Amino acid sequence: MDLKLIKQIVELMKRSDLTEFEIEEEGLKIRIRRKNGDDTPQIFTTATHPPFPATLPPWGQEAVDPRLPQVIPEPQEDKNLVSINSPMVGTFYRSPTPDSPSFVEVGAEVNTETVVCIVEAMKVMNEIQAEIKGKIVEILVENGATVDYGQPIFKLQKA
Repeated sequence: MDLKLIKQIVELMKRSDLTEFEIEEEGLKIRIRRKNGDDTPQIFTTATHPPFPATLPPWGQEAVDPRLPQVIPEPQEDKNLVSINSPMVGTFYRSPTPDSPSFVEVGAEVNTETVVCIVEAMKVMNEIQAEIKGKIVEILVENGATVDYGQPIFKLQKA
């Protein structure tokens, strides 16, 4: 979970007089609690990883827990292709307002500070920067779609 998002949650709690907030994401559970009127919240984290499987695979094979989703790596045609992933769960927007042009289109050259989209999370509009120099090759998410943490949203060819 992104430290910036945790700070935003703490600020939201201060402004709205919330005393407790809990979220679970990708095997990590975070609970933020503060005493009524206290400005210093207490943050509790818990890893919720399932136990290792009881049976071992044959010698020379990797152990696989059948309860976990299996990730099959996609073959990379070009080693210069990378993806820009969503840093949080939220709603993906290609432009700052419905009437504005998109931040980037396929073929656009971007640098580390170029804003490529907005992800709305908890009514907060978060500008997402490319964080790498290159050229947008593919836009993987539809405007207005929900994105998950770590989900690829753009394919980029590194410069």
